[in-house]
Amino acid sequence: MAPLLPRRSAKRPSDHVVTLIGKPDCHLCEDARAVLGQLQEELGFELEELNINEDKELFRQYWEQIPVTLIDGAQHDFWKVDPTRLRKALGA
Repeated sequence: MAPLLPRRSAKRPSDHVVTLIGKPDCHLCEDARAVLGQLQEELGFELEELNINEDKELFRQYWEQIPVTLIDGAQHDFWKVDPTRLRKALGA
């Protein structure tokens, strides 16, 4: 019989950091910001926003995909925020 391992506690939605990578005057970014704002109120995660125009590496990496959402630094989605998919990824 295998020894019992301690259970690792799952993160709550409020334990995550969601990052929106976008730029000014981007209608898709504005839509994503609105959805993320509503979900942040509901789930309590930390929300940060980065502007690809202020970071050459972000621009190089994501210019064709904005808006891009990251969860805890890992790319989650691009072009659109799907509330159901994001809730699931955050464990809600």
